[in-house]
Amino acid sequence: MVKWIGPAADGGELGARKPFQLVKFFSFTSLAVFLVFTLALSWLISNHAKRVLLERSEAYALVVTENLSHQVFQQFVVPTVLQYGKIALRTPEQYQLLDAVVRSATHGMRVESVTIFDSRENIISYSTITEQIGRRDVGGEEYRRALAGENVSRLLTQGAMWGVLPWVAPGSSTLQTYIPFIQYTPLDDKPDIVMGVIEVKQDLSEEMEEIARFQLWVGLISMLIMSALFVVLRVIVARAEEIMEKRAEERRRLEEKLHQNEKLAALGKMVASVSHEIKNPLGIIRSTAAILGKRLQSLAPGNEHLAEIIVQETSRLDGIVREFLDFARPQTPKLAKESLNEVVGQAAAFVTPELEKGGVELRLEMDPAMPPFFFDREQIYRTLLNVLLNAVQAMPEGGKLGVRSRRGTREGGEKVAILEITDTGIGISPDRRGRIFTPFYTDKHRGTGLGLAIVKNIVASHQGEIEVASEPGRGTTFRIILPLRVV
Repeated sequence: MVKWIGPAADGGELGARKPFQLVKFFSFTSLAVFLVFTLALSWLISNHAKRVLLERSEAYALVVTENLSHQVFQQFVVPTVLQYGKIALRTPEQYQLLDAVVRSATHGMRVESVTIFDSRENIISYSTITEQIGRRDVGGEEYRRALAGENVSRLLTQGAMWGVLPWVAPGSSTLQTYIPFIQYTPLDDKPDIVMGVIEVKQDLSEEMEEIARFQLWVGLISMLIMSALFVVLRVIVARAEEIMEKRAEERRRLEEKLHQNEKLAALGKMVASVSHEIKNPLGIIRSTAAILGKRLQSLAPGNEHLAEIIVQETSRLDGIVREFLDFARPQTPKLAKESLNEVVGQAAAFVTPELEKGGVELRLEMDPAMPPFFFDREQIYRTLLNVLLNAVQAMPEGGKLGVRSRRGTREGGEKVAILEITDTGIGISPDRRGRIFTPFYTDKHRGTGLGLAIVKNIVASHQGEIEVASEPGRGTTFRIILPLRVV
């Protein structure tokens, strides 16, 4: 497995390609839905509470009014008719008697005022509010319906529910109940005689204010609950979107990798076929050039270097063909218990002439306790040579090359051997860093661009990892991680 340490080259492009942001859409839609449902819930609850209050207040008012009607008839109408022969509320004696009866009957009850309308005309004959006595045509539709024998109630409200807020003037609510003032007769078959209309007013301001306050609290608590639910759902959806985005990105990466592998497989078949066809002619050319060089040495002395050039170039071409074949037909590692430190020493000895020629100082830091473990000695040797030679070529003005082996543990607790090759060369730019393991990619004038691709294949075939860390102008570090299998 290969890892690349560095910023993602296409992260912004992937983010720009996102066609739909689920979290943003869900945030606005769910917030709007929650607010609508919160307001609807608050309205339903408060309306239900208001309806229950009105029903109970109306029932209470009917009981009070009917009791008042009985009390007035028995304690005022009957005695007054017997004593005076008729009812005349303009006389102080009759008015005071009626007032005493009304106030006695409503004492301790939640009654704001009592008004009695005449049955012959819409005029107030009596009221606990003396200023109302004598007023005409104030009964309205409720007065006429009560004269017809119907019990009627209506709620008068001034202000609004927002009166419960400190900076808003409080409102008022009054329940007016109208019932017919009936002359009760002992005979059931005789129709009731309506003597007038009794109006009872109840002040429900405090009750309605409590309902408004209750409605406000229901709204606030509902909004808090809905907000908490919204936050929880938003976190869940955000997490789900993150998981979906990761899976989508992983799917895109796998699709790209599959597409790349398909191309590489087709290219590998072609390369293997062409390389196989080229390898035999190259061998013939090289052997023929060697024979020609010997003859030129005896027949035309001084021209034998021409044959040597042919041999050198055919040898170089043969190496290129071998690289193509190694890439196209990677070999299965032949695992054997070997010493990594010895392989590193062998590779360092091989590149020593190149190091001296380029003015590169080599420093080895080998873990003396590194145990022998299973790997393919030849393949790992070739991997080291490739990385070491690349490091030397990255320091044209000379520098320092460090090779360090150590033991470590990767995720899952697996023991690994780590080999770090660090140079002080020109480094690798971020745009090149993501492509250095791509087949046929090279920035050298001569080369196939297969060296690091083959290194990647070798490390992957050992179930290992290769990591690259680099900073332009300050050097590069290749880190090869191999499973430390000792048994």
